[in-house]
Amino acid sequence: MSGGPAGMFRRRERRAAESGPYWKQRSWQMSAGFLGIVVVVGGFVTALSGTDAAADHGTAAASAGPLSGTSALVDGRPRGCRTDDSAGGTVPTTAPRDISWRTLGVARVPVSASAGPTLIQGPLWWCFAHTPIGAVLAASVIPSQMSGSHWRTVTEEQVVAGQGREMWEFQRGTVQDIDGAAAADTSVASYVGFSVTSYTSSAATVRLLLKSDQGYAATTITLRWSGGDWKVLPDGNGALHSPVSSAQSTIGFTLWGV
Repeated sequence: MSGGPAGMFRRRERRAAESGPYWKQRSWQMSAGFLGIVVVVGGFVTALSGTDAAADHGTAAASAGPLSGTSALVDGRPRGCRTDDSAGGTVPTTAPRDISWRTLGVARVPVSASAGPTLIQGPLWWCFAHTPIGAVLAASVIPSQMSGSHWRTVTEEQVVAGQGREMWEFQRGTVQDIDGAAAADTSVASYVGFSVTSYTSSAATVRLLLKSDQGYAATTITLRWSGGDWKVLPDGNGALHSPVSSAQSTIGFTLWGV
């Protein structure tokens, strides 16, 4: 018979993670700003409705930039990109001392003068340290760009090309952008902490801890080192992050200290 404390814990853990797409999870039905990518919540519904607004947003062209794959690299990085990579592959146990907070789209994101993003060019916030903390910051910043009207440019530059990206572009293209006053009126979850669950020089998996009025939640983002910077790797279905699950506490996460 399966049981005992371990079995009970596993059952509680399964109940804590709601099944189905995150936008259908009642306890985490947040605004279209959650992680900047919950805008896909109504993606297929809007696509099926055939509204003109959806069609308009689906045809906006992306502009080429420093990470599009055509830029010349200098010492393995796009020209002008410099970061402090002295930490190597060491996973941090505390947040960097130079972390500050900036408003990006509908979210407030952590940024670091040493670990990135050290360059801002139009809608692109890029040049992250080739370290675990650089991957964490990229996992926080890149998806937070996806609710605004420049999402195609960000996708072209900072999402790994392939079937997953094509699916993401199709789904996101059916959803109205959130800019200006609409973004200011959007209430989102805040970044609380992070956990680097795997790391190599070419790939990283980052778990983000967030907090809203409903409590804590966590989601996982996969990244690849590509073209001299960290980029988000979507899954085959076009999701930029894993389904959101509730978290009972901050145990296991490194906190930002805010």
